[in-house]
Amino acid sequence: MPDLSYSIELPKKTSSKESFILIVSTFIAGLCSIIYELLISTVSSYFLGDSIRQFSITIGLYMAAMGFGSYISRLINKNLLSKFIGLEIFLGFLGGMSVPILYFAYAFTHAYYLVMVFLILSIGVLIGLEIPLLTRIMEKHYLLKFNISNVLSVDYLGALVATLIFPFILLPLLGTFRSALFFGIINMGIGVLNVWCFSNQLKGRDFKKYVGGLIFVCTLLCSFFFAAHYFLKHWSNRLYEDQIIFSRQSKFQKIVMTRNKKDLRLFLDGNLQFSSIDEYRYHEPLVHIPLGLTSHKKNILILGGGDGLVAREVLKYPEVEKIDLVDLDPEITRIGRTDHHLKVLNNRSLEDPRVQVTHEDAFVYLGKIYRLFDIIIADLPDPNNVSLARLYSKEFFQLVKSRLSKTGVFVTQATSPFFAKEAFWCIKNTVKEAGFLNVYPYHVNVPSFGDWGFVMASNIKYRPHEAPLSVQTKYLEKDIIQSLFIFEKDLLEENKNFSTLDDPIVLNYYLKGWRNWK
Repeated sequence: MPDLSYSIELPKKTSSKESFILIVSTFIAGLCSIIYELLISTVSSYFLGDSIRQFSITIGLYMAAMGFGSYISRLINKNLLSKFIGLEIFLGFLGGMSVPILYFAYAFTHAYYLVMVFLILSIGVLIGLEIPLLTRIMEKHYLLKFNISNVLSVDYLGALVATLIFPFILLPLLGTFRSALFFGIINMGIGVLNVWCFSNQLKGRDFKKYVGGLIFVCTLLCSFFFAAHYFLKHWSNRLYEDQIIFSRQSKFQKIVMTRNKKDLRLFLDGNLQFSSIDEYRYHEPLVHIPLGLTSHKKNILILGGGDGLVAREVLKYPEVEKIDLVDLDPEITRIGRTDHHLKVLNNRSLEDPRVQVTHEDAFVYLGKIYRLFDIIIADLPDPNNVSLARLYSKEFFQLVKSRLSKTGVFVTQATSPFFAKEAFWCIKNTVKEAGFLNVYPYHVNVPSFGDWGFVMASNIKYRPHEAPLSVQTKYLEKDIIQSLFIFEKDLLEENKNFSTLDDPIVLNYYLKGWRNWK
C-alpha cells in the first residue's frame, strides 16, 4: 500500500482517535462505492449480456447520481454526523442487498432493467452525499486545503483497492451474491465505528435509533450471507428446470450443471452449452466434416471445448497424434476430468495422453505460438459480450489462418442462422474477409438449441458436402452431410458486413437477434 503521509495532514489539537475514525470512514466509503458499481455491472452482464453496455450504463448513471447527491448535500445544515451515520446504515442496507434484489428481479419479475436503474441511481445519490458530508464533518480537524486533499486521496485509495480485490479475490471466492452482502456489512462498519467513537455527540434518541438500525441491518445482511446457499439454490431452481448437481463461480464465469434422469446439461453464465440427450448432433458435424475432408490430421487444435466433448469425437481418428486444447477457464477442464457424469459423457477424453490442455485466452494463445495445425476447431461461447466478440473478428480469424497448414481446415461454431441470422452471416463474411479462399457455411438441427450453424474454411478447395465418414457416429451419415449445406429461403441473408476488433458488429447482431426470442 502506498505511503500517503505526504498528503494527509494530521490534526494537532483535536482527538487523534476521532480523526482516525473519519479517515477510515473515508477509505471504506471509497472502497464500497466502487464495489457496488462493479457488482451491479457484473450481474447485469451475466443476465443481459453485452458487458460494455452494462458497465457504461452503470458508470454513467452512477456518476450522474453521485453528482446529484453531492449537489443536494448543501441542503443538510444541521447534525451532520448524525445524518452521516444514518446515511451509512441506509447505504449498507441498499448496497448489501443490491445483488440479492437483482437476482430476485431477474428470476421473478419482468422489470429487471427498472430495478437495476433504481438501485444504481439510489446508491449513487447516497454515495454522492457521503464525501461532502465527511469533508464538512472533518472541518474542525484540518485546514480546508488539507481537508479536501485528505478526503479525496483516501477515497481514491479505497477505490484502487476495490478494483484490485474484486476480480482476483472477491469474485472467485465469494461470487457476486455474497460479495454484495459482505461489503454491505463492511459498509455498516462505518456506522458502528462512528456511533462508538462519537456516542457522546449524539442525542440520546438518535443514539438509540442508530444502534437499533445497525443491529437490524447487520442481522439482516449476516442472515442473508450465511443463508446464501439456500437463497441461491431456490433462485437457481427457478431459472433451471432440472436438479442442480454442480454450481460454482469461477474466476471467469458462473458454472452450473443440471441433471434430469439421463439429461446432463451445462450452463455458463446462464447460457446452455450442451444437453447430453442431443449434444452429439452438435459435435459430430462440428468435428467429422472438417476431419473427413483431409487426410492430414495429425495435429489438431481445439479452441474452447473444455468439457472434453469435441476431443472425444476427434480421438475417434487413429491418425491423430496430438490434440492441443485451449480453454480459458481451468474450472471447466477440472470438471471435465473429475465429474463422474461428464467423464462418462466425454469418454474420459481429457485423460488421454494425446490431449494437452492449456488454460489461456484463445486470441493470446494464437498470437504466441508459431506451430502449424492440420485442423483448428473453435468451440467457443457465443459472441454475447465484447470479450467474446473479439474471437469472431477479422483479426482473430487472420491469426487462425496463419496457424493452419497448407491443406488445413478451420471450423467454428457460428450461433443460430434462425435465431440470430445476421450474426451467423456476419461470422461467415468475417471468415471470408480474413483471407480464406474457400468458406463453407452449414447448419444442423439440435433440439435443445434449435437450428445451429457452423462456418468452415480452407485455402484449398474441398467438396465438404461429400465429406466421407470413417468413424462411428450416432447421427451423421452421408445423406445428412449433403443436406447440412442447404439453407432454406428464410435463413438466407444479404448482409455483407464483417466484424473487427475496432467495430465488433457481430455483438450487436447477436444481441439484436436473440433479444427477439428471450
